[in-house]
Formats: sequence, structure tokens, C-alpha cells
Amino acid sequence: MVILIKVLQFLACLSLLVLIHEFGHFIAARIFRIRVEKFYIFFDPWFSLFKFRRGHTEYGMGWLPLGGYVKIAGMIDESMDTEQMKQPVQPWEFRAKPAWQRLIVMLAGVLMNVLLAIVIYSGVLYTWGRTYYANDDMVNGYAFNEAGHRLGFEDGDRIVSIDGREPVNVNEILQSLLITDADREVVVERGGERIRLTLPMQQLIEIREKEEYKDFYTEFIPYIVLDVETEAAARAGLRSGDRIIAVDNSATPHMAAGIGRLEAAAGTTADVDIVRGADTLHLKVPVTADARMGITVAMIPPRHIEYTLAEALPAGWRMTGEKLSDYWRQLKMIVNPQTKLIKEVGGFIAIGNIFPAQWNWQSFWMLTALISIMLAVMNLLPIPGLDGGHALFTLWEIITRRKPSDRFMEIMQYIGIALILLLVVYANGNDIVKLFR
Repeated sequence: MVILIKVLQFLACLSLLVLIHEFGHFIAARIFRIRVEKFYIFFDPWFSLFKFRRGHTEYGMGWLPLGGYVKIAGMIDESMDTEQMKQPVQPWEFRAKPAWQRLIVMLAGVLMNVLLAIVIYSGVLYTWGRTYYANDDMVNGYAFNEAGHRLGFEDGDRIVSIDGREPVNVNEILQSLLITDADREVVVERGGERIRLTLPMQQLIEIREKEEYKDFYTEFIPYIVLDVETEAAARAGLRSGDRIIAVDNSATPHMAAGIGRLEAAAGTTADVDIVRGADTLHLKVPVTADARMGITVAMIPPRHIEYTLAEALPAGWRMTGEKLSDYWRQLKMIVNPQTKLIKEVGGFIAIGNIFPAQWNWQSFWMLTALISIMLAVMNLLPIPGLDGGHALFTLWEIITRRKPSDRFMEIMQYIGIALILLLVVYANGNDIVKLFR
């Protein structure tokens, strides 16, 4: 059932994004009176699931859910319809239009994906608002894993700034550290003093390669009992206000450390050392199979912001800009041969796995907006066969006033298709390798 829910979310997301992207090309072509011969959701090699014709355009849905396409008359595209290009130029064809109109038609799909992201982010903020954990609220700082300690962090450090910028959202911190093409300068507050740490880029990349970013930092929450919820915990002697300092002889300076020890003691009875007033007590506390002692600990509450429609629109615009910038920097890191992060490239399984196991509309729309941005950026890459490749040749024509020959465009299209197929095979191959691991 989990796999089915993920697949349904992925297909719903992909269908919407393809529809919007191709509609961008379609409507731009129609505005400039260019004939669109086909408008398909998904690819239709050999046969389609359904189709119908209206005017000069055939609309349909293919059976291969790897994208979609519009076939524009007089354009060399993935259909490789070279016979049409041998015929005399007709006024309704793509090739008959001025270069600036053709450029707009090529970029319209990317523009629609960006606009869709703005609309979705604005709608999510207006409907659900924004909930996040603020870095300013982490008055006790953070607890770090072993990789964080190697970089020079100590438990209890409060992060003041990263490269001179103060993080607002707790989740921004890890992203700011790991999406980098240079060393990071981090200022932390430790024991009332501000200390500057230099984090070498190579070490940050190694943390990504080894996936040591998992639990890289957690909120440093004192392990103090707020309330005793179960009779078993009360019989064991736990009281509100007790500070748990050790579990099974392992120190628990913060709640995250305590949870780690409870997971090891799940289903057994743990030796728990507590401080109550001036006394240190040793208790035997039963631990449930899901690693709980039947207590609650004082947590730092998240912040929540509500947006009016007038506030949501500019906020959605800003969020889209931030996500575009982050994804572009991420992409540059991955393709940089020095980082060796190309193995992070994932295919359909990786994309499908980012969707939650349960259908949640807020998560669905946020992920759809993010993937829409990813699709826009990927399509802008100057690879023949992608919108960015077509736009590049059209810009060359505008600048030099020399139009590339049809034969040249055919060759570039073949090269582009080969590159795209290789990338698809590589990305999905990575997925399969990770799946077996």
C-alpha cells in the first residue's frame, strides 16, 4: 500500500507538471499562430491510451509515463520528422517565424513551471501558513553527531551565522553547510563567547558522500522530565522535574543522547540515574518496545505564521526564488568533477521516494512545486533536445544573424537525445544499485 500511495503521488505530480510545461509551449505557439500538430501527456511509442483531434491538433495520452510533448509544425524536435522539413516553408510553421518568437515558444514551458511553483507556494502559505523551528529559539544550542564533532562543533553550540548570514529556520543550517563550492565560515556561541569555525569544503563533501549528515545536529534539549504519563514510570520512581543524567551507565547530557540509549534498551528494564534537588538517585525503569519510558520532556515549540492572500503571493515569489537558487547551486555541485557527487543523481525511484507514505495534501503540493522548479532548471540546461539547447541555438541566431542549418539541427538533436538517454539510464541505474544495497 505504501508503494502504491507513493506511485500515485508521483504520477499525479508528473502528469500535472508535464501538462503545464507542454501547455506553455502550446499556448505560446498558438499566440504566434504556429500550428501545433500534437499535444500529448506521456509518450506514445507504437500506440496511445486515447486520442482525439480538434482543428489541426491531435490531443492524447501515451502509455509511457516519462514526460510528454507537443509537436510543433516546422520544428526539428524529438519526433525527428525530417520529411516535413524538406517541404516548402509554410507561414504557419515554426521555422517561418522570427527568431524572437521562436525563442519565446521554446522558453514558455520553463516559464510555466516557474509560475506554477509560485502559485503552489503562495497557495500553500495562504491555506496552511508556515510552521518552522526558529534558530533563535534554540537557546541551549545543538547536539551534534560524530561528523559534526570532527568539524569542530561541540554540544551546546548555538549557531550565530554561516558565511555572515544568520540562519532563520533550523532546517536551513544543514542545507547551507552541505550545498557549497568553498569552505564555510561558521560563527558559534559557546560558553558566552563567539568562536569562528572554518569548515573545509572537502570535509563537507565527504559527509555528503558517506551520508553522515543524518542526525548531523539536533536541538540540545535538557533531559528533564516534564510529566510522568504511565503508571509503570511512576512506580519506577520518576517524578516531574527529574533530570536524567545517565541511562545504562551512559551519560545523557541532552534528550537526543537519552533517546539513543533507550533505543538500545527497548523492551527491557534500564538503569536510569537522575538528579532530584541535591540528590542523585538510581532507578530501574521499564522501557517499552518502541523505546519509551512513559514520560514527556519539555520541547521547544515551533513557530507558525499565517498569511493573507496579499502576503502569500510575494512570499510564494520569494520562496520560489530561494528554491531556484538552492537547486541551481546543488546542480553545480553535483556536476563539478572535483566533488565527485554525480553518484547522487537519482531517477524515478529516487523522485518517487521523496513523497510521504501517506497522502498529505500539503506535502504533495510542496513537493510538486519543488519538482516543478527542478524540471524548469533541468530544461534550461544547454543540451540539444532540451528547451535550453533550442534556446541556445536561437540566441546564437539572434546575435550572429546566421541561422543554423536544418542538417546541423538534426545532428544536434540526435546528440541531445543520446545524452538525455544516457543520463536517464545512469540516474535510474543509480536507483537500482541503491535499492539492492
